[in-house]
Amino acid sequence: MMRLMIMFDLPVDTADERREYRQFRKRLINEGFLMIQYSIYERVCVSRKTATFLENRIKSFLPTSGVVQSLMVTEKQYNDMHFLVGNPVNDVRNSSDRTVIL
Repeated sequence: MMRLMIMFDLPVDTADERREYRQFRKRLINEGFLMIQYSIYERVCVSRKTATFLENRIKSFLPTSGVVQSLMVTEKQYNDMHFLVGNPVNDVRNSSDRTVIL
């Protein structure tokens, strides 16, 4: 299991930039990503190949300006994340237990 994390910092000064921001965020959500922090979205993938495929799909709808970064981590690496302040959200949608492999 892998996690694909998308982190972005997009300008929102003009109406066109705000529209691009909203469209990019909406496309991420439609691809199955969940927000774990503002401008940080993640999705569970069954393999590195699936994560790479999804990363290539995201490349097809990138905004014209700003910074968008991706990071692939294993499920174990993701679970080793430490919460220094606050508590993790136990949302079933953010769990690899929900993933069904056919």
